[in-house]
Amino acid sequence: MFSMKSVGRRAARTTAVGALAVATCATLMAGSAGAIVNGTDSTERYPFMASIPESAPKHGLYDGSCGASLIDPRWVLTAAHCVRGDGLELDGIVRIGSERRKSGGTVRAIDRIVVHPGYANGDGKAANKDDIALVRLDRPVTEEPIRIAERVGRPGTPTRILGFGTTVDAELKFAERLQELETRRGADSECAPGYAGRTRLCTISRVPEAMACRGDSGGPQLQKGRHGRWELIGATSGPGAPGVACSAGPGLYTDVPAYADWIRKTLRRDA
Repeated sequence: MFSMKSVGRRAARTTAVGALAVATCATLMAGSAGAIVNGTDSTERYPFMASIPESAPKHGLYDGSCGASLIDPRWVLTAAHCVRGDGLELDGIVRIGSERRKSGGTVRAIDRIVVHPGYANGDGKAANKDDIALVRLDRPVTEEPIRIAERVGRPGTPTRILGFGTTVDAELKFAERLQELETRRGADSECAPGYAGRTRLCTISRVPEAMACRGDSGGPQLQKGRHGRWELIGATSGPGAPGVACSAGPGLYTDVPAYADWIRKTLRRDA
């Protein structure tokens, strides 16, 4: 855990490999879909959708962002690689509840960032480990948080992913309007060996040549709950196989329900 005061008032040097189209970023998100590559404009309101503006000047990337999900009036959940790493500079804010990447919604300053203690970056050679982090806002917001699912549906379960990332493979054409893509939970065997598993979800597009990509990291994967409302099951982590283009898929997502105890303890401890 670290405080924004320790890294500067406005800029926090951390990482967002999958959110940025730099060498580090490209290796992490080479196999997910852009903002979403071959996705569509959002079809409904997602008050829990959040974005974390950031850049990586030493890698030549400016005006980037990562996705996140509001899970409590004062906390958003994102990928650990979005907030820890080499050369990333956070703007120090989070935008919540807007369908636009750079306007609307509610903007709050980042008060604290808590990265899972087991996090390890796979550097494009392996899946990221424990790729999850929590960001505390300086003040609560009025947008409605999303509920974390008790469990993830079986392989084949319809899901949806959201993001403001790039809409074109290997380019930095970030979406200004929130994008969505119909997906499904894949079997572990549909991702590369050792990628999916107990804490990671293999995600398959239900649309040809589409998946999350650079700039979508940390954003939500959703499934419908018992009462027909969206529940959070995943956070965009990276490609489900090494060396493939975003639109080729599959995508790899952190299994958020698998970290429910850690999330509860963190929110209680740092309330």
